[in-house]
This record gives sequence, structure tokens and C-alpha cells, in this order.
Amino acid sequence: MTFSLVVATRGRDRELAELFESLLAQEAALEVIVVDQNADDRLAPVIAAYEARLPLLWRRSAVANACHARNLGLALARGAIVGFPDDDCLLPHGVLGQVVAAFEADADLAVLTGPAASPEGGLGSGRWREEAGSITPANVWTSVIEFNLFLRRPVALALGGFDERLGPGTAFGSAEGNDLVLRAVEAGHAARYEPALRIVHPDKRLTPVAVERALLYGRGMGFVLRRHAVPAAVWLPFLIRPLGGTVLSALRLRGLAARYYWATLRGRLAGFLAPSPAAGLPLPPLPEAPR
Repeated sequence: MTFSLVVATRGRDRELAELFESLLAQEAALEVIVVDQNADDRLAPVIAAYEARLPLLWRRSAVANACHARNLGLALARGAIVGFPDDDCLLPHGVLGQVVAAFEADADLAVLTGPAASPEGGLGSGRWREEAGSITPANVWTSVIEFNLFLRRPVALALGGFDERLGPGTAFGSAEGNDLVLRAVEAGHAARYEPALRIVHPDKRLTPVAVERALLYGRGMGFVLRRHAVPAAVWLPFLIRPLGGTVLSALRLRGLAARYYWATLRGRLAGFLAPSPAAGLPLPPLPEAPR
């Protein structure tokens, strides 16, 4: 079983080289499609250093939109399974072997996900399910992160890939992976979460970077919650928790945390109340692109 790993990248070079090193350690047939959103040539030395060691396809994009870049790469992919690692994550040894085993064991499986792992050990940012199992509209919110998301390529193409109105580079800066998995589930495809399938990513919870992005990320989650018409029992806790976090953090004089939770709450409310969340769905199938 072959992989196409699509890496949308912007503003990083050292981290991309570290990702490539982790891919060299994988015992799997793979190709790496790098979609470069940089305006300069900072990646040229990195590509030159690895193009003889990894099957690399390097494409440039002038559009600063992560989902647009992922879809460009998806259209160029030829592997049976597609994945979308971030340019600053690391794949632990053997993780692609776990993915192969899961897809080979279940011919009906279309989507496989796992949690983020912290470089310091344990799970990374976010709330993660403890149990393995099928992904549903109720549990997708604790089962999906884009850099640990694998799909059978024909399914990803048929779904139209990622919605380019969501994710980094848009006004709804997150939850594009949740949206894609939900569209797969709603189309009748089997999706599974496996907590032992972990990919390492920098842990950015309650950092200045996380606070800066909280409003945009919250807007994306609120928008996707509303788009898929999940019941109040699902969406209401995602408003109550940041409200509680804001109050408790303020009482404890934890200013950074209070700002993070407040921005998250404002973002989720704005996204949830945004008009016409289901406009444009279903996405048209994404055609293969010539290479």
C-alpha cells in the first residue's frame, strides 16, 4: 500500500527538514508532495538536500491558504492513501505501518485518524478521546486533527478534498479536518479513530501563539458545528467550557489563559452565528491533475 503525503508549507525550513528525516525512517512506500506557499526560495536548499533520498514533488502556490495547498497536492497524488502532515510535525517510527495495517484489515475503512502527541511525551494540545472506535458527529470534535488524518485517495477526491473556505488563511481558521471527516461519514464512509496512532506536533496550548490564533480557530469550529447541524448536547459544551475557563482563569489571575478562553468563546459564537454555513455543499469531486 502506497502513501502520498501532502505537506502544505509556509515560513518554515528547518522544521520541514526534520519532518523529512522522520519520513526517511518510515518503512513504507511513499511520495511527498510539498506545496510551497512561500514568496521566496527558502525551501530550495531543503529540497535539494532531500530530493535524492525521498520521492519528492515540489510545487509552488501563490495562494496563502492551507486547504488550497492541500487540494493542489491531493490532485497530484497517486498513492492509495493520502495524508496531510504539517510542516512542523514528526512521524514516529512505524506510524505509517500502523496505518497500512488498519486499512488492510478493513476493506471498508475510508478514514483513519489519531491524536496529537506532545514532543515532551503524552498527548498534545486539544481534548482527545481515550477509546478507539468509529467517528460520529458527536465525537468527531475529539477525534480529528489534520496532520494525523489518512484517507483512501478515491474517497478524498470524490468528497472534493478540503473546503477552501476553512482553515489557515481564511476567516474560519480551523476545523477543516472535522468538516472533511463529517462529510465522509455523512456520505456513508467508515471512519475510525485510533488513540495509539500518534503524530508529534509542537504543543502550543496556552502560549502567546495560541492566544493570537484563538479567535480564528474558534470561528472555524463554531462554523463547522453549525454547518453539520449537530444537536445542542454536542455544541453547547463547546461554548460553556471556554466561558468557564475565562471566569476561572480571571479569578486565578491567569491573564494569558483568560485571554485565550475569551477569544475562543468569541470566535466560536461568531462562527456558529455566521450565515449560510452549508452553502456550497456538497463540494464537486476533485479531479486528478497531470504531473
